Amino acid sequence: MRLKFANNPQLNSMSLKKAVFIIILVLVLDQVSKIYIKTNFALYDGFEVFSWFKIYFVENEGMAWGAKIPGAYGKLILTLFRLVAIVGIGYWLWDSVRKHAPKILIVSISLIFAGAFGNIVDSVFYGLIFEDSHSQVANIFPSEGGYGTLFHGKVVDMFSFSFFDPVFNVADSAISIGVSLLILFNKKAFPKKIEEETTVETTETSTEG
Repeated sequence: MRLKFANNPQLNSMSLKKAVFIIILVLVLDQVSKIYIKTNFALYDGFEVFSWFKIYFVENEGMAWGAKIPGAYGKLILTLFRLVAIVGIGYWLWDSVRKHAPKILIVSISLIFAGAFGNIVDSVFYGLIFEDSHSQVANIFPSEGGYGTLFHGKVVDMFSFSFFDPVFNVADSAISIGVSLLILFNKKAFPKKIEEETTVETTETSTEG
């Protein structure tokens, strides 16, 4: 008796190159949208796309969907935690590809990694490279320096729905989609090993009577 996965892992898996492509695509969309908003709108400005959806520029110092850790060092703690977490997620992705994990798992991890990395870029660098956005459209790489220091940047959010309170960004969406895929397709993402049926060969003895 031996164990095997229900599906052929190599046929249902995904290459690291394709995973990296997903990550780069999400990061480009995330950062381009954030830089555009930051350099074209003052804080709390925006425009209506539909009656139920608008672009609305806000910034937050915390986690996805605007949550944050209180206290003077909350922002720094959160940014350092994100850096540690992204290393763990990156290893999880690499290990999953190496072990020919199901495609849905690798796609999900790639989206979560890309979303986490996208918000890390804001937290680590945006305080250095952007002006403050209060009552003005911020310049990128200002000659007098940015609005903050390393690890103290604010995350740029811009998507606002009338039926959903938090304002969010592409990175938040990628994380949420990745987690949702893991929940919805849990059995495909984490297939259980099944026991292969053993074939019992029987030798019939015919007797002449």
